[in-house]
Amino acid sequence: MARVTPETLHHPLSVGEVAERSGLPVSTLHFYENKGLIHSWRSAGNQRRYHRDVLRRVAVIKVAQRIGIPLAEVAEALASLPEGRTPNAGDWKSLSARWRHQLDQRIQTLTQLRDQLTDCIGCGCLSINACRLRNPGDVLADHGPGPRRLEEEDGD
Repeated sequence: MARVTPETLHHPLSVGEVAERSGLPVSTLHFYENKGLIHSWRSAGNQRRYHRDVLRRVAVIKVAQRIGIPLAEVAEALASLPEGRTPNAGDWKSLSARWRHQLDQRIQTLTQLRDQLTDCIGCGCLSINACRLRNPGDVLADHGPGPRRLEEEDGD
């Protein structure tokens, strides 16, 4: 393992070095760059080079993805940082607060889905007129099973 010195601290990283340090494939780094999540420049030999702080940005992206935040929202959040800087601890606190409400809603939805799934397994049939998962918010279910709209059309 290379020793960190003042010279290597400011040494830009190649895409391979970023891939090795982050544990991500090069193709993922290229994808992130195409989406504007990370940035590089080209060396005199036309090779991608990254500032070392890209590793922190990649870590933030991966954590956000792990909790289910879409990449478009991650890009928007990172773009909101002053001068597009790499997030520090205070920035992460603000970014995570933005996503907390969204996560709470997702947890509530998943909990309801889990509870409704148990009901369906209990009935064993997944019937359209009784299944809140298959047919949520069905106002026609109050009129009994069957093709209510088709029956109305036939009566015209």
